[in-house]
Amino acid sequence: MGRIYKILTRLEWDQARAAGLFTGSAVDRADGFIHFSTGVQAAETARRHFAGQPDLLVLEIEPGDLGGALRWEPSRGGDLFPHLYGPLAVSQVLAVTEAPLDADGVPMLGALA
Repeated sequence: MGRIYKILTRLEWDQARAAGLFTGSAVDRADGFIHFSTGVQAAETARRHFAGQPDLLVLEIEPGDLGGALRWEPSRGGDLFPHLYGPLAVSQVLAVTEAPLDADGVPMLGALA
């Protein structure tokens, strides 16, 4: 199983670093879990949910580090998406990269798979 990714704003990440935990974006908290994507799913997630939003970052996480709080649940088109039912410790984040917007306003994620 490959790494999973979380797209979020720089402000959300700064707040998480200060607290030591990321408890999710407003959408995550409303849904009751933190939304992640696989490398294959991330570009479509960015296009659908983050187009036009500047100052985005991508967190890289090893799913095995999240234990039983991580569940793979069906979402778009029946694909299984990783959902974390609990906070993400900042120490569990392996890498943080910027996601600048392309000419169409879609976050450029590079090769995540």
